[in-house]
Amino acid sequence: MSTSAFDPIAAARSVVPFPRAEQGGEQPRSAKQEKQPPQAEVLRVLGQNRFRYLHHNGAPYAVPYDGPAIAVPLRAAAHTGTGSLRQHLTRIYVTEYDRTPSQTALADAVATLDALAMRVPETELHLRVGADPEDSAVSWLDLGRPDGESVRIAPDGWTLTCPDPEAGPVWRRTKLVRPLPRPDRPAGGWREGIGELSALLPFTPETLPLAIGWLLAALRPGMPRPIAYLTGEQGAGKSTSGQMLTGIIEGARAPLRQAPENLRDLGPTTAAGWVLALDNLSGLPGWLSDALCRIVTGDAQVTRALYTDDDVNVLTYQRPVLLTGIDLGALRNDLAERMMPLELQPIRRDQRRTAGALWAAYAQAHPRILGALLDLAAEVWADLPYAAADLTERPRLADFAELLHALDRVTGWRSLEAFNGAQDALNDAVLDGHPVAGALRDWTASPAFPPGGWQGTMGELHRQLSSDGRGITDGWPKTPAVLSARIRQVAPALRARGISVARTSGSNKNGKVYAVTRDPVS
Repeated sequence: MSTSAFDPIAAARSVVPFPRAEQGGEQPRSAKQEKQPPQAEVLRVLGQNRFRYLHHNGAPYAVPYDGPAIAVPLRAAAHTGTGSLRQHLTRIYVTEYDRTPSQTALADAVATLDALAMRVPETELHLRVGADPEDSAVSWLDLGRPDGESVRIAPDGWTLTCPDPEAGPVWRRTKLVRPLPRPDRPAGGWREGIGELSALLPFTPETLPLAIGWLLAALRPGMPRPIAYLTGEQGAGKSTSGQMLTGIIEGARAPLRQAPENLRDLGPTTAAGWVLALDNLSGLPGWLSDALCRIVTGDAQVTRALYTDDDVNVLTYQRPVLLTGIDLGALRNDLAERMMPLELQPIRRDQRRTAGALWAAYAQAHPRILGALLDLAAEVWADLPYAAADLTERPRLADFAELLHALDRVTGWRSLEAFNGAQDALNDAVLDGHPVAGALRDWTASPAFPPGGWQGTMGELHRQLSSDGRGITDGWPKTPAVLSARIRQVAPALRARGISVARTSGSNKNGKVYAVTRDPVS
C-alpha cells in the first residue's frame, strides 16, 4: 500500500481497528488548539498500517505490506537476521519525522501491537525451503537476499521471483540463513554443473549420485531424508567437503558445528538453521542417536518459558542432517536405517590445493552448481509421480527412495541401487556391533542350528545363546526379558539378513513359544 498521502499523526487521533488503522483524522484545528498525539500512539499506527501480523510456534511476527515476504519478530531479536519490529519502527519514524522516538514510546507501541497480534491465527513460516501454499508440486528456496528474491521450483522449470506476501510462502530468517548467489544455468546443462561439483568434492563415483540425491531431498519441504554421513580416511577433506556440500543450499562457508552436550542445546541449534551439520564425530551417545532419528522425520521440543511456571516454548522442525567423522562406532538399528554413508576418496598430493584456491574455485562455480541442481530438481519433480507408480519395493525412507528412482530415470544413474547397497552394509555393521544380533547370526549359520528352524521359550533361547560362555561377558543380557528387548531393537536388521525371531501362536508350561528361522539364501 502507498503511504505518501497518509499522516500517522492524524490517524493516531482516532480509534482504529486491527490489523490496519483507519486513515484520516479530525478536522484541521488552529496551531494553538491542535494537540500532538503521543509518540507511542504514532508508532502504534505506523506499525498497524505498515505491517500485517501472524503467529508461528506461538510467537508473533510482522510482515510488511509493501516489502519482501520476510517475517519480523515483535519480541527480542538477538537470534534473528532481520532485526525486530522495534528496530523497523525506529527506522521508519526517524526517516519520516527526522527525530528519534523515545525508548519508552517504542516499548509501549510494540507491547500494544503484541497484545493485538495475539488474536491472529497461527501461520506457517518457512526457513530456507518452503512449500507453495497453492501447488503441492512446487517448492521454494529462499536465497537469503534482503529484497526477498527466491527460487520457485516447479515441474516445468525454475524461476527467480519474490513470493507474494499474502499468497506465497513467508520466510523466517535467522543469523544462520546466509545469502546464496543468484543461480546461473550452465551452458552445458546440469551435467556441466554437476561435473564442477565433482571436481571440487572427492566423492567416489558410487556416492556422487547419492550426494546429489541428498541435496535434491533437502529442496523438498516435509520430506524425511537420510542422514548424510561423510566418511573417509584422515586427510580426505571431510570437514571441507561437508562445508561445501551444505553450503550449496545454505550459503558459502556454512558452519559445521560440534555435537551439543545435551538435548536442550540441540533444539535451538537445529531450529535456527536449515541443515544440521555436525563435524568430527567419533561416537554417538544414545540420546543424540535418538534425537537425530527424530530430527530427520520431524520433531518438537517443549521447554519451560523463561520467568513463568505454567507456560512453555515449542520448537518444531524437520531438517536435513549431515555428519562427518572417521568412525561413529556401533550404530543403533533405528539410526542405521536412516543413514546414508558418502565415502570420500583419498586426495593425492599432486591434487591438493591451498584452502584459498579451493574456496575461490568454489565461489566461482557455486552459481552454476546451484543452477544445475535446480535444473535437475525441476526434471525430477516432473517425473516423481511416474517414478512413485513404477517403484515396487521401498526401504524405510520411502519418499527418498522414490526421489532416487526418479533421479535415476532422469539421469540414467543407479543411485537407488547404491542406496540399498549402503543400507545392507549398515545392517551388517549393526549386527557386528550388537552382541545379541551377532550371537543369533553365528548360531543360525552354524551346523548346530536345526535345518527347519528352532522353537522354544525366551528362557530356553537365552540358555541356548548363553551356552558358549557369552553369559559371563559384559553387556550380555542377564535375563530372558532383557534378551527379548534386545532382539526387538535389531529385528529389522536381522530380517534384512533373513533371520526372524517371532512369537508363535502356541505356548507350553514354561511360557510363550518363539520361532527362530533363517532364510537359506541369506
